[in-house]
Amino acid sequence: MRVVFMGTPDFSVPVLEALVAAGHEIACVYCQPPRPAGRGKKDRPTPVHARAEQLGLEVRHPVSLKGEATQAEFAALNAEIAVVVAYGLILPQAVLDAPERGCLNIHASLLPRWRGAAPIHRAIMAGDAETGICIMQMEAGLDTGPVLLREATAIGAEETTAQLHDRLSQMGARLIVEALERIDSLTPEVQPEEGVTYASKIDKAEARIDWTRPAEEVDRQIRGLSPFPGAWCEIDGSRVKLLASRLAEGAGAPGTVLDDALGVACGQGAVRLLRLQRAGKGAQDAEDFLRGNKVPAGTQL
Repeated sequence: MRVVFMGTPDFSVPVLEALVAAGHEIACVYCQPPRPAGRGKKDRPTPVHARAEQLGLEVRHPVSLKGEATQAEFAALNAEIAVVVAYGLILPQAVLDAPERGCLNIHASLLPRWRGAAPIHRAIMAGDAETGICIMQMEAGLDTGPVLLREATAIGAEETTAQLHDRLSQMGARLIVEALERIDSLTPEVQPEEGVTYASKIDKAEARIDWTRPAEEVDRQIRGLSPFPGAWCEIDGSRVKLLASRLAEGAGAPGTVLDDALGVACGQGAVRLLRLQRAGKGAQDAEDFLRGNKVPAGTQL
């Protein structure tokens, strides 16, 4: 099929690669504009932009799709279908209507649960047992369109957002190729009105650990916010990101280190910290972190 691809971050790259590998003609790639990054604050192309150029594909990165000229340029591509995954811009009705078969979105949740910006983070933080991928026909509402394909996957007991992100990205790449192969035989399933939840954008204010909360909630916060923005606490007055954890045995005053292997008491139960990162330093497994940072039992976080 003649496809317009619309995506921006790392999550979208395997999808673009899968469409190319499956033999689809990529009429054009749309992504967010390059933005300042790094110490020099020079404009850096997005992951999709960089990969599309490596593949020899035309790239466009408009700031908005609302202008008539931009919409006319999109329509002139004469695409059969658009595939959208973590693009980052709202698609006006004129863009949704331009491809012959409309626009398909790859969404990383089991809709209607976790519509919106941060479905992977929210699923882990809420303690969901499973999540998945939906291939959805796009319409004007926020992730409200009928679903063509869905596939569920269990969330691991120690899985972080980073790990689940990578698994769902590969799943989405596989499912969109299947959806395009079966496009004429798939029956759109209208989303039920019951069970709707919204995955609001992650706020950095959510990242500080409150050790008085139950261990299950603290563990989910650490895993759900890893790697970005990273849940954090203070150790000896310095901010430290906590990037991986598991539930542990033990009890004590909330925030008290219980042993020499970074078991920490919570309001109920305890967690064991598995991966940490000091400001300006690289992330380290707990064993390596403790070699350079003494955190003995009894320390108050």
